[in-house]
Amino acid sequence: MTWLQVVVLAIVQGLTEFLPISSSGHLVLVPSAAGWADQGLAFDVAVHFGSLLAVCLFFRDDIFALFRGAKYLMKADYQTLEGRMAVALGIGTVPAAVAGLALAGWIEANLRSPAVIVFTLSGYAIIMVLADRFGRRDRIVADVTLRDALIIGCAQALALVPGTSRSGVTISAGRMLGFDRQDAARFSFLLSVPVILLATVYELGSLLMSGEEVAWAQLSVAALVAAVVAYVSIDFFMRFVSRIGLLPFALYRIALAAVIVYVIV
Repeated sequence: MTWLQVVVLAIVQGLTEFLPISSSGHLVLVPSAAGWADQGLAFDVAVHFGSLLAVCLFFRDDIFALFRGAKYLMKADYQTLEGRMAVALGIGTVPAAVAGLALAGWIEANLRSPAVIVFTLSGYAIIMVLADRFGRRDRIVADVTLRDALIIGCAQALALVPGTSRSGVTISAGRMLGFDRQDAARFSFLLSVPVILLATVYELGSLLMSGEEVAWAQLSVAALVAAVVAYVSIDFFMRFVSRIGLLPFALYRIALAAVIVYVIV
């Protein structure tokens, strides 16, 4: 990889991982449009690690609270908010983890195509708008039940398909369940932590077993750039989502889908 490719793709990952516009779709389309070869597994590990650093740093108070919750659970104290949130996030992680182990290889081989990305970009854009427009706004993240966590977790599993957007589909599910925009986004981003961590560990294990030569300098820069850009994008989204809603992101997805169709045809 060239340094230009490293920096551009790290910026793309950082911008799109937590905005509801699909990071996987962009990381398929940008190299294709630029005529670049696939960035490879090592790069995916680096930028996922950068994204993980960003979300953990931004929500550091919530992360520390979850660790306290786990400590309470070990003492059989199931009544604290921190403990209930820890359980909810654990349950919400299961569907994506199971689907990833069972289907990731098949999805990688069969669904990383522009046609699939066009369908998921535009289809989920419509769902985002409907969920945001008609969803109630009378629940906060402290109201999350185990049923809510399972439903949002099942939605998260759909994001294995390129073009879906993990944040977009989980925030939409939260809005359908009546959570206000900011709290739906907050739970979505917290739910991303174990999923990104599991994906990073899995990819790192595959990388070490493959014996692939690693360009550590490029990967370090990629992780750092992805982390900084991801932190800024999370901060932007959390500041403005209550005011702007999901419509601008849905319109972007539809416009991007139209561009892809135009280029392909």
